[in-house]
Parts: sequence; C-alpha cells; structure tokens
Amino acid sequence: MNWDKIKITRQDGEIVDAQAPIIISASRATDIPAFYANWLEERMKAGYVKWKNPFNGVPMYVTFKNARLIVFWSKNPKPIIKHLDFIQEQIPNFYFQYTLNEYDADKLELKVPGLQFRIDTFMELSEKIGRNKVIWRFDPLILTDKIGVDELLRKTENIGNQLKNYTDKMVFSFADIKLYKKVQTNLQKSQINYREFDEKTMNEYAAGLQQLNKNWGFEIGTCAEKIPLENYGIVHNKCVDDDLMIKLFPHDKILMDFLGAIITPPDMFNTEYRIEKTKNNKDKGQREFCGCIMSKDIGEYNTCPHLCEYCYANTSKELALANWKRFKGNTTTDSIIG
Repeated sequence: MNWDKIKITRQDGEIVDAQAPIIISASRATDIPAFYANWLEERMKAGYVKWKNPFNGVPMYVTFKNARLIVFWSKNPKPIIKHLDFIQEQIPNFYFQYTLNEYDADKLELKVPGLQFRIDTFMELSEKIGRNKVIWRFDPLILTDKIGVDELLRKTENIGNQLKNYTDKMVFSFADIKLYKKVQTNLQKSQINYREFDEKTMNEYAAGLQQLNKNWGFEIGTCAEKIPLENYGIVHNKCVDDDLMIKLFPHDKILMDFLGAIITPPDMFNTEYRIEKTKNNKDKGQREFCGCIMSKDIGEYNTCPHLCEYCYANTSKELALANWKRFKGNTTTDSIIG
C-alpha cells in the first residue's frame, strides 16, 4: 500500500518525505511493547520514525501525523502499559495482539518472561483497556518429539481457563517450519526435533479446541491458514482487522471513512447501529491466506531479544542481540536499527 506522503522536518532540521499511514502496526517484526516502549513514546513526541526496508536496505520516514490506530503485537506488553495514556493522547485507537504460549519447559522461547507473569500482565492490560481490545494468540502451535496434539491442548486449556474473563477472542496458527529455512536451521542447531502439522493433526487440535471452548465462549480464528475449520466453529481471522476496528471505534469518522464504513446510528426504527462497509481493505502484500488489511509496520527485523527458536524475524540470535545491545537504552535515535 502506498500511503500518502507529506514533508516533515527531522530533528536535525532536514526536510524529508514521509509516509503518513492511517493504521500502524507495531510490530510483526519485533516486540516494540516489550523492548522499545520508551523509544516509541519519544518518537511520538518527535512525530516520526525512520524505518529501513528489510529487502533493499533503503530507509524511509513514517510520520504519525495522520495515524488513527495502532495494532500492537507483543509477548510481554508490561513495559508499555505505563505509556498507554500518553499514546492514546497522540493516536486515539489501539488494540493488542498478545501472543501467550506455554513453552517455558520446551526451550522454544528462551528470553520470554515466565508464563504466570505473562498471564498476570494479560489480565492487567485487559482490565486497563477492555477485554475486547486484547486478543489472545497461541501462536505458533508447534509439534516436536516431546509435544503432541494432546499436550498442545493441555497447554491451551491451562491458559484459556485463566483468560476466559479477560478476552473475547483467541487466534492460533500451525507452525509451518518448512517455509522458513533459517527457522529450520535454528531449530536443528538447538536440537529441537520438530514435526510438521498435517491435515489429521490440524483437525485433531481443532476438534479438541472446540470442546475446550464450550467453557470459554471465545471467538476463535486461524492466522493465515488455508485449511477450513468452520465445522469446529473456527473462522479465518484478520489480525489487522477492519471489522474489529469498526466494532470498537465507530465514532472515529476519519478512521471509518478510510475503512469505507458507513455507520447509521440508532433511530426510532432501529435500536442498534447499522454498518455498511463499502471497501475491500485487504492488504495484497501479505501472504495468500492472510486476511489482514493494510497497515504500515514500523518494526525492524533482527532486533528482538526474546530469541524464540521458531522466529522468522531474526536471521540469527547473535545479530539480534548485537543490534539490541547497540540500541539498548537509546531513546533519542529515530530508528530502532540505526
């Protein structure tokens, strides 16, 4: 998506072109809420960030001037909670994709805080901003020589039972290791004997999840999965989701106009808001089965020190740690990666 461009003045006085997105993703590429929350607040005060294209290395500037919504992605949003009041003053709308897996004993998420800390943080965030704005992701589901479908369902049940009053929605995906050579290499180097999902194991997990959800009542969706699981009450999800945005933020006219949503308020004939969506907002730059709408991601690859074994966004743990070490504590730089 080519967003509108406007002229901005950098802090050193240079005038540059900057993309001015309506929707910002923070971030699929790194955990901004966990590691870069202070930096994000300073960048919002400055009004822009510098972002480097991961494919050609060309830098680009992104301004917050037109932004109406941020989708946050995190495994540990605790550090950003104290910044949320300020963020909402700058950009009025946001929600969280909160990845909460139970792999503590499996050495798949080396630097992620302990499970109970992350569950407690989920509850804290939900109570602060509302359960409908915090989406639980068990992502990805991984099979190994020690983790089978039954064990995944046990892990899912343990978390879901604790979150059932703190979210409305769960999203999951099946690890597709064969698509990512560097992920294969990382897993092999760490002696993790993974197995690929097949249609049988996918259906087994979905059937078990359907039974668990009788206790929770979540809306459940898959992330970028081809397999149809509607028979189990599971839909194809949109993580950057225009339908959710319309549901949560119908009073933001600028955002609604961008999404092509016509909102008719209640009147003497209708007791509820009526919604008509006039645009297909799907992001054509995403994977084939990804339902997300367009957004501008401001994260950088090779900058997440969670060091998860299955991560596709870090080329290597060494590079990610080196970049984090170089950045750490620096909130004045206009770019995560420099």
